[in-house]
Amino acid sequence: MVPLNDENPTRITPYVTYGLIIANVLVFLYEISLSQPELERFLQTWAVVPRQLTASFGGGAGVESLTPVPEWVTLFTSQFLHGGFLHLAGNMLYLWIFGNNIEDKLGHGKFLIFYLACGALAALCQWFVASGSEIPSLGASGAIAGVMGAYILRFPKARILTLVPLGIILIPFRIPALLFLGFWFVMQAFSGLASLSVTTAAETGGIAYWAHAGGFVFGMILGPLLGLFSDGTREFR
Repeated sequence: MVPLNDENPTRITPYVTYGLIIANVLVFLYEISLSQPELERFLQTWAVVPRQLTASFGGGAGVESLTPVPEWVTLFTSQFLHGGFLHLAGNMLYLWIFGNNIEDKLGHGKFLIFYLACGALAALCQWFVASGSEIPSLGASGAIAGVMGAYILRFPKARILTLVPLGIILIPFRIPALLFLGFWFVMQAFSGLASLSVTTAAETGGIAYWAHAGGFVFGMILGPLLGLFSDGTREFR
């Protein structure tokens, strides 16, 4: 299913959401300007490399950091890196659709804190199941999953205009956020569990399902703590 937009107007201009999208695009443009060796060094420096993060936590004796920055910093910088155009486009589409409403409810400053915190905690969830991996883990999807977790709490009945595949044809439907985002979370959780029986996504360089599921759950926790329901009401749209 591909979301196109939500029928959920905001009261503010979501400057932070726009700024995050611009920042992600600019970093990606820089990435594609690099040669392959330069790109590999760049990702080794600024993406989460689980084995190096493990070493920095004291659990990987004998593994030296190859980067000039503290490993914990990559929990945040990795959120602005992407592995390809489709990776970037998909993440920015979801941020565009769901970010503005959560920024509207939390306010600009709290939303930025919320976004970065969800992304860092999501990265730690993926690290937990692949702490020995040497493959860089990157992307904004963990942070955006947090936004989606907050959204499903605050706007469970908001309508999401979605393209749903019926055979080879994509049909637009208006789906309640509870159904759309609930289905998305269940798919991430089941895929994460399935990956444990084979290998982890970080080991293969594939999809970081545990970052998605973890970010979603942390978004549901941190959103209310930061004032998602500060007006004392729940909205059912």
